[in-house]
This record gives sequence, C-alpha cells and structure tokens, in this order.
Amino acid sequence: MSRYTGPSCRFCRREGAKLFLKGERCNLEKCSFERRSYGPGQHGQGMRRKQSNYSVQLRAKQQLARIYGIREGQFRGYYREATRVPGVSGENLMRLLESRLDNIVFRMGFAPSRKAARQLLRHKHVTVNGIRVNFPAYLTRPGDVVAVREKSRKLEYIQESMRRTRDVVSWLSVDKVNLSGTVLERPTREEIPTVAEEQLVIEFYSRV
Repeated sequence: MSRYTGPSCRFCRREGAKLFLKGERCNLEKCSFERRSYGPGQHGQGMRRKQSNYSVQLRAKQQLARIYGIREGQFRGYYREATRVPGVSGENLMRLLESRLDNIVFRMGFAPSRKAARQLLRHKHVTVNGIRVNFPAYLTRPGDVVAVREKSRKLEYIQESMRRTRDVVSWLSVDKVNLSGTVLERPTREEIPTVAEEQLVIEFYSRV
C-alpha cells in the first residue's frame, strides 16, 4: 500500500491554507507556510487561474483528506457511509472523520498531531476499553475509554505533548494524570473545530 513520505508542509502550500499537519511547529515562525505561502513547484508563484466548480470541490476534498491523513479509497468509503445514514450528509462525514481513533488520540492531547497519533497507535501504545488497538481508522463510539498503555505513560514524547496547552473539545473528557479519556457523545458540526467545506466534498462525490 502506497504511503506519502514527503514534506507535510507542501500540502499546506498547495491548498493555500494552514492544515496544522505538524502540530505545534505550525504555530512557530519556522512554519514553511509562513515563509512561503505560495504554491509549491516551479510555477507556484504564478497567477492562479479562475477555478471551475469542479476544481473548487476537488480542492475542498483534497484539503479535508489531507487534514485527517486519509487516502482516496478510505475517503470514498466515508462518503458512502455518510450518505447512507439519516441526517445531513456533510455533518455525518465530519462526525465519521472525528470518530477515527487517530483523531481521538490527537484531540485528547496524547500526540501533537494526527500523524504522530498514527505512529503511537501502530506501535501499540494505546488501548480502547482496555484492549490494545493499532488501527488508526478504528471508529470510536460514545462510552469508549481511550488510554495510553501503562508501560508507555512515561514516554517523553507523550509527556511533552500533554504539557502543551490545548483545549479539549466538549464531547471528550480527559484524565491527564492517568492519560486516559472518554468519548462522551457524538459531536455536532458546531463542536468540531476543523475548518472545512464538507458540503463541497459531498457535491464532488455525488457528481461522479
């Protein structure tokens, strides 16, 4: 399975917006987007052409997929699920993305970014309801208890992430002493801080 190993900041420059893919570094002056906010590549500083509706929808989809670190096949699967269940499809899509275990680990503060959260999961540092889970796309449910394994709680990487000030979303509760947290409920769109135009994503997939 293919995996992108290039610079993450290239995605921010391509989308013309900060995607906060590198955690705390994105808030520092050394952030690549702050120094070079134009697009990457030889023609990155050229004038942007007027975008078609399709191009606008594609960029919205690419931006959301890159924020959550999801490949095309997975993203299409989330779209199908979002349109299958009752409710507003765009909000359903955002709720599914936020329910991913790598996102929950990031939101709880155990990792500085979603990419770092995926690394913690793959190295089996996290449990769900007392069971080790190393699958980043695992979908959590209300009542699930997500915790750092007892043997992993002293890792400096995790401790450093917990020391950084970060607001916890209202639909999660976090015990910073025991490095555990609980999914209280499914979030509404207003409770999800991710800046995205999810309706454009729904329109993009509905036309193909």
